Amino acid sequence: MEGNLEDNILLGQTEMGDAIEHLQKELLKVRTGKAAPSMVSGLTVDYYGSPTPLHQVANVSASDSKTLTIQPWEKSMLGPIEKAIFEANLGLTPMNDGEVVRISIPPLTEERRKVLVKNVKSLGEDAKISLRNTRQKLMEMVKKEVKEGYPEDAGKRKEDEIQKMVNSFGVKVDQIVELKEKDIMTI
Repeated sequence: MEGNLEDNILLGQTEMGDAIEHLQKELLKVRTGKAAPSMVSGLTVDYYGSPTPLHQVANVSASDSKTLTIQPWEKSMLGPIEKAIFEANLGLTPMNDGEVVRISIPPLTEERRKVLVKNVKSLGEDAKISLRNTRQKLMEMVKKEVKEGYPEDAGKRKEDEIQKMVNSFGVKVDQIVELKEKDIMTI
């Protein structure tokens, strides 16, 4: 019983770590007014009839803090890359010069910054919901083990251990969200 419960708690801890990792990946996609290749990392391009990640058909780089440059491996991909950027509805306008696709990143307005902060807080809340769901599963496992004969006081200690773990991950989520908010609101 003890080993099985420990394994499940470790599995839960891994799930919580995954929630933090997912939050960080999602926050990379939120723009902060600076050009970053991660802004278009989730895009897929129609490559000869099959959806393909942008980074597999082109080199994406930030030529300066306000411009993204997308250099396709094949010139025939310029059109599909432009189309994918428009369809992604990122609020960015690609410019095709026949060699590369350039995207100028417009400065963020105060209103847009507030909307982005709201989105960031929402992503943080989603991560916390994931943490709470994992906690709920673990707590139910502990209660089940106690019903099956696991010592009650040891079960209480396990529940406290799980709650402390969730609290520490919650603090990490808060720190990550706060850092991103600060980044967005800094002009």
